[in-house]
Amino acid sequence: MYLLSEDIVFPPVEEADEDGFLAIGGDLSTERLLEAYRNGIFPWYNEDEPICWWSPDPRCVLFPQKLHVSKSMNQLIRKGQFRFSMDTCFTEVMENCRSMARKGEQGSWIQDELIAAYTKLHELGYAHSGETWYDGKLVGGMYGVQLGKIFFGESMFSFMSNASKFALTGFVKELVKQDVQLIDCQMKTDHLLSLGAEMIPRSEFIAILRQYI
Repeated sequence: MYLLSEDIVFPPVEEADEDGFLAIGGDLSTERLLEAYRNGIFPWYNEDEPICWWSPDPRCVLFPQKLHVSKSMNQLIRKGQFRFSMDTCFTEVMENCRSMARKGEQGSWIQDELIAAYTKLHELGYAHSGETWYDGKLVGGMYGVQLGKIFFGESMFSFMSNASKFALTGFVKELVKQDVQLIDCQMKTDHLLSLGAEMIPRSEFIAILRQYI
């Protein structure tokens, strides 16, 4: 385990343990966060813990063209029940992701300092959100960081059935238009795998970052 200094430098990702835990400490400055993402590293820690940095191997990713859109989702899209938007209420999306994360858990890893840090990234054009609206209300969404042709997904929320999937579907369609090559999903879940995500070796993931950021 590495303890980060004030210098914005990370150890090689190959030094992470079997769970992907790489280092602790540092800060959430824009410069450090961007350096982390460029190197396949992301922050993830609980309240009252030091900042923890991770780079798991293998890595859960989604190639945008491989997004699985179910028949029921296509029917939902055709019905026009939901409306999709991008970057209209980034901070609110993060706050809603935090409230969803609290269900059945002790607190949330999305803390005030994270919301402030990623809101700054959003203001600088690096972080983006996708939103699902129903009857004028925000009912689902997602957010993450984009560098070059790579999008690093962070979290999603849903207050109605399929609202987060609708946001993801709309967001991925926009990423395809931008020729984005890869969406980083970080950690494997059955939900992500059902949407077309897959596991690739970290070495392959890092090679893709170097090519497309």
